[in-house]
Amino acid sequence: MKVSEILQVKGNILYTATPDMPLVDAVNTMAEKDIGSLVVMEYGDLVGMLTFREVIKVLHANNGAVGAGTVRKHMDDHPITVTPDTEVNEVRRMMLEKHARYLPVMNAKTLLGVISFYDVARAMLEAQNFENRMLKAYIRDWPAETVQED
Repeated sequence: MKVSEILQVKGNILYTATPDMPLVDAVNTMAEKDIGSLVVMEYGDLVGMLTFREVIKVLHANNGAVGAGTVRKHMDDHPITVTPDTEVNEVRRMMLEKHARYLPVMNAKTLLGVISFYDVARAMLEAQNFENRMLKAYIRDWPAETVQED
């Protein structure tokens, strides 16, 4: 299974922020849309990711306040990316090794979407369920053995 297959199922809704957006506005967007990340775009290019991890760090540093900073100040400005052709097992490895819950999907410099740890887990579960159904059907339809008489 490849990343492109996950994106097909997920759909193409994508939420973005600009680096100069006030952090409080980005946090409000994340809360209103019930999402864990925003892709940070500037002049059509991916320049970072803002996830709940960065927001939690800000809250911790400011005694529970978001403060007056911008997205640029707090975003991850070197997010790990994948391509549509990246195999899901490689995505799982990257997410686990780098503790990344959200990965932008890039085709050259074009942002195609973001896949989350949840998207990968759901895709793997659906693939396993499909395989289980196919195996059960195969076993159920197993040809009966015939006894040969001598």
